[in-house]
Amino acid sequence: MPANRSTAVRRGLAVIATLPLLALAACGYGSEAKDDSSKANVAADAKKIDGLDAVKIGYFGNLTHATALVGNQKGFFQKELGGTEAKYSVFNAGPSEIEALNAGSIDIGWIGPSPAINGYTKSNGKSLRIIGGSASGGVKLVVNPKKIKSLKDVKGKKIATPQHGNTQDVAFLNWIADQGWKVDAESGEGDVSVIRTDNKVTPDAYKAGSIDGAWVPEPTASKLVAEGAEVLLDEADLWPDKKFVITNIIVSQKFLKEHPKAVEAVLKASVETNKWINANPDEAKAAANAQLKVDSGKELPADVLDPAWKSIQITNDPLASTLNTEAEHAVKAGLLEKPNLNGIYDLTLLNKVLKAAGESEVDDAGLGAE
Repeated sequence: MPANRSTAVRRGLAVIATLPLLALAACGYGSEAKDDSSKANVAADAKKIDGLDAVKIGYFGNLTHATALVGNQKGFFQKELGGTEAKYSVFNAGPSEIEALNAGSIDIGWIGPSPAINGYTKSNGKSLRIIGGSASGGVKLVVNPKKIKSLKDVKGKKIATPQHGNTQDVAFLNWIADQGWKVDAESGEGDVSVIRTDNKVTPDAYKAGSIDGAWVPEPTASKLVAEGAEVLLDEADLWPDKKFVITNIIVSQKFLKEHPKAVEAVLKASVETNKWINANPDEAKAAANAQLKVDSGKELPADVLDPAWKSIQITNDPLASTLNTEAEHAVKAGLLEKPNLNGIYDLTLLNKVLKAAGESEVDDAGLGAE
């Protein structure tokens, strides 16, 4: 790769936000993290874990971060942490969450695959570990049915993705290549015009006619459908068993080494939250929406919330093999030099928690820490 292009690629990847995913009204990229902590729920006589006053947890105000939303709203994390405060920060972009992790402003975070890969590789494997899964799916190609009636009609059209080099951008570029079409990954120009558009403005861009469709996560996809768009393709249909990672749990390696009991408590709460979500989908959906209102000041309307929620699978499995595949897609698209992902996972504590709960252990696809 030429030096100038390599520099541009790295610059583009530095602003990756995963799943920007669900751009609720409060999900614009580059915004400052919102501190959503409160000591009101910490029992005065409860014992602190590892002597810690707080465990700092980061997540996005997105439905694909439902585990964190519901775990916060229903108090699952605080219950497991006892006298140690579960202190929350809500982020709007992957890079800012990675920066916060590196700076020690958060200890553990929910985040998408592209920022996790980027953060790990940029630190030469020293900054973070992926310690669990959280969600799969929730990404769709939605289009203007008056302009695009079949997949072949996408050629020559203007299709939005959330951000240059982000998870959905990589997926769309890979799909375009599979059709035999050509697009310059940097400019987005070619047989399809790839328009990098912040999720929070994509619905307005669609209404204005400046884009013909979008490859986007939920609830942006459902917001477009509410404006008259139609789902042309669900990305889940492109993956084995219709599963691919959309949200992981990461931890700073320093915090994992120094406070494994606290990390285990958070993972136990995550597993308990996921179990509750899957057993009580309607109540969980309401809890997630309630936390979104706390975090952003707005709830999602039913015509957006309901279809968006149905397309997301909540899981403890990090779906490690699909993360590796997503990295390969980024390399193929020319957005990433081949990364060394060896050691990016440490699922030891998660599998300990899963075993104790009588649930199946999960696999790191050969990318585990030694």
